[in-house]
Amino acid sequence: MSTYNQLIHQYKKIFVEKGLSPELVKAFLFELCSDHQVNLYLDIDKEVDEEVMKKFCEGIVRLINNEPMNYVLGYSYFYGYRMIVNRDVLIPRPETEELVGLILSQYDAFFKGKKINVCDVGTGSGAIAIALKKEEENLQVYASDISEKALDTARENARINDCEITFLSGSMLEPYIEKNIKVNILVSNPPYIKTVEKIESSVYDFEPHVALFGGDDGLKFYREIFSRAHKILEENALAFFEMGYDQKDALTKLAQDFFPDAQVSVFKDINGKDRMLMIRF
Repeated sequence: MSTYNQLIHQYKKIFVEKGLSPELVKAFLFELCSDHQVNLYLDIDKEVDEEVMKKFCEGIVRLINNEPMNYVLGYSYFYGYRMIVNRDVLIPRPETEELVGLILSQYDAFFKGKKINVCDVGTGSGAIAIALKKEEENLQVYASDISEKALDTARENARINDCEITFLSGSMLEPYIEKNIKVNILVSNPPYIKTVEKIESSVYDFEPHVALFGGDDGLKFYREIFSRAHKILEENALAFFEMGYDQKDALTKLAQDFFPDAQVSVFKDINGKDRMLMIRF
């Protein structure tokens, strides 16, 4: 049987030949080893564990077919917390971690540790809601999604992270309005890719389209939320949204049209791109 080192070199060559990143091979093997309590770096010249080899052979075919590694593994990490991911939910992105960091910092500045209600609209895997609750126990967190399969995943993620979240089923703000739930912070990472926009095949072919595309201009779901936000927001509330890097002007104008008396701010991500919108009411 091959050693770990031989396995890495063998499949790196294959990935290069197929135009794929060879670094995926070692990254994938590292995760499998970690899950099986094998230290890849200490055991690099040892024969591959039989169970690790089985999982590697099964998964490497999926990687060669351009399936995202997190779906192959069945999990991802978000804000330091392990989250189950599958093809019913988007894989959480690093940019969204920055959104969580912004929300937490503004909560500290604006609410100063008070107990408040927060809703995560279109929660998907539950990553945002769970990270917020784990980082700040004074938040009463609600999370909603139109997809029952996504909610099943989010509930399981809340369970494995020992996190108390109230989950609601329904489209955008509908479940909050129906239950007369009022919140101090509204957060959403809605689908914002334009319908006609071309995206990477690994995203288009594997991730749920219902969570990706936001109509012809990418702003469909922002309009839906903006038009009904007054029905669930308390006075002196905050709202936070992730957005496309090229949507600053259009989304700022949309927010100002709906909320002429509110303060609208845009924040850049670590790469200097406009990715987060905050509305202070």
